[in-house]
Amino acid sequence: MPELPEVEVVRLGLVDHVVGRRITGVTVHDVRSLRRHLAGPADFVHRLEGRTVVGAARRGKYLWMQLDEGDAVLCHLGMSGQFLVSGPDAPPPRHLRITLTLDDENELRFVDQRIFGGMAFSEDGAVLPPEITHIARDPLDPLFDPAEFAARIRRRQTGVKRAILDQTLISGVGNIYADESLWRTPLHYARNTRHLRTREIEALLGHIGEVMTEALAQGGTSFDALYVNVNGNSGYFDRSLKAYGQEGRPCERCGTPIRRDAFMNRSSFWCPVCQPRPRNGRF
Repeated sequence: MPELPEVEVVRLGLVDHVVGRRITGVTVHDVRSLRRHLAGPADFVHRLEGRTVVGAARRGKYLWMQLDEGDAVLCHLGMSGQFLVSGPDAPPPRHLRITLTLDDENELRFVDQRIFGGMAFSEDGAVLPPEITHIARDPLDPLFDPAEFAARIRRRQTGVKRAILDQTLISGVGNIYADESLWRTPLHYARNTRHLRTREIEALLGHIGEVMTEALAQGGTSFDALYVNVNGNSGYFDRSLKAYGQEGRPCERCGTPIRRDAFMNRSSFWCPVCQPRPRNGRF
């Protein structure tokens, strides 16, 4: 699934290529990508045609295109969603779900192989769509409150990785960047949040921000063709990963082979020396 830096790269692409443009046409190729728009495809088309995109915003992994008159188009990329800006004569890509035709004759194409993402019209949602008010701010948000985060994570009694993956606590942290941040801190993914020291919370939060900022500078993390920006370019932060996907390779800090554990139907990668597994009573 695209993580926050990838989503921010897409948002910046929308700012460059779509903001300021009027939507002259909407084509829904697959209604499954509008399952969050309960009024259906005809209503979606009616509400968007003729509207001008005046901004592009993000909360965690959600994107929304701000429209004139205070409304928005709320978007989630899911596991494989992409936005591509193409000329009208460019051949349609596989898995094309929705096309927005712009007044410069370019097309904003929503492509989604696995159809876990989608779009929806959000009435009065330009500032913050009401559908995502439960999503917490992320560390790149200038209004993110580190002290509030520290207080809230201490009130939990769960593994630290589970906590930072909880989008109601801190948004935008996915599996890849969670493992990278925990390796840098260093903390084992199963450390109980109740037992975290203040310095450990501060260090973890700092590394989460650093990892995201570095990934954003490199265009995000791309392991396959599903993760591209609006120009179709992939990111390169995968070449800088220290823990995620490094099973069996030596830890860059101590040389011990990185291990992989099953975790929430995914994987956790960690160094058994730098990130020792919690003992009884500290789990």
